[in-house]
Amino acid sequence: MQILNKAIAWTKTHEGRKLIRYTSVSVISTAVSFVALFIYYRFIFHHKHEVLATVLANMTATVPSYYLNRTWAWGKKGKSHLTREILPFWLMSLLGITVSIFGALLARKIGAGHSDFFKTVVLQAANLASFGAFWILKILLFNRLFRTEVEEFDEHLTLEEA
Repeated sequence: MQILNKAIAWTKTHEGRKLIRYTSVSVISTAVSFVALFIYYRFIFHHKHEVLATVLANMTATVPSYYLNRTWAWGKKGKSHLTREILPFWLMSLLGITVSIFGALLARKIGAGHSDFFKTVVLQAANLASFGAFWILKILLFNRLFRTEVEEFDEHLTLEEA
């Protein structure tokens, strides 16, 4: 019970709220990616071009992900910094997109000869697995990119003090 109380207390800290917001942005970005991938793959490419559909869907989801993470999860305001924020974010996103390309190629191989529905499900699963592998690495990077003075202060607080 004490672990649960500590966990609940932690969710009320600045760091806990930030992780909850980051997770929420990830859910939103995943939803955008899923919808975009479905639209690109099903309606634009007619169950062909898995790789192109995957790349376009994930690039589509990266734009709202950047802005939501920067402003909501990390509380940054004002103009984005090109070399400290934008480039590292997009480089990490492109790394994830690169891995998702391999997932799309695998999905194409697994889905060959099956129904369009099966191909779509396999492609969506491969896309989710590809980005799931980067979730923790991304939070560690973004935590450094969008660090604020409040966070630096909160690092020195214990759960009881917060």
